[in-house]
Amino acid sequence: MRVPSTQVQNNFGKYLKYVEANEEIIVTRKGKDIAKIVLADPYPDGVREGAAEYHTSGGWVSYEEFVELTEASEQRFELIDGVVYNLASPSFKHQQIIAELLVSFHNWFKGKNCTALPSPFDITLHKAENNICVVQPDVIVICDKDNRDKKDRYTGVPVLVVEVLSPSTRSKDMIKKLDLYKQCGVEEYWIIDPMNDQLTVYRLEDNEIENHKTYVRRGEPEARSFYFEGLTVALDDLFG
Repeated sequence: MRVPSTQVQNNFGKYLKYVEANEEIIVTRKGKDIAKIVLADPYPDGVREGAAEYHTSGGWVSYEEFVELTEASEQRFELIDGVVYNLASPSFKHQQIIAELLVSFHNWFKGKNCTALPSPFDITLHKAENNICVVQPDVIVICDKDNRDKKDRYTGVPVLVVEVLSPSTRSKDMIKKLDLYKQCGVEEYWIIDPMNDQLTVYRLEDNEIENHKTYVRRGEPEARSFYFEGLTVALDDLFG
């Protein structure tokens, strides 16, 4: 992101948030690059965690600030409870699972009113009046396809959301996103754990976990949806 020096001077705190979200800020003057804002490495010895989370020292990141960041950047971000998350590139197994799941979902939902869509696809959820969150689930199922704005962006709430865990997203997906989805009207949440070949299905209702079940490969042949009667996924195919 290239920003004129006058804007940086007047809004340094805002652009510092963007840098902390791993966005490169190039300062310009009269159309020429004159400086770059970078963060000091908090792990000079090379020891660091894998979590792709950047919580800014300036505090809460607003929805408006997040939109400005994403519109000016080629990177992918999520915003949950005022925290910006930089989305890393997924692994081969991660994408293989999503591809297999999409085939199963496409075949089952064909001819029905719902449809399955993969990431990247922004979902905007209003957790509270001053807490607008934006996430990119790995797979969503929507049943209100006409719920879109003038720019053809989806504005509704998915019925079913799927996240495939990775080392950098386990905590976010299992805790933060579970809380977000159950508070914002998602009916069902699937968490797929490639490391342990298991899939957990959460049935969400009235801001609570109404039911849940974990399916383990070689323990049971298929996982089943609570909400969509008859929707199943073969675990051998999913984790094969």
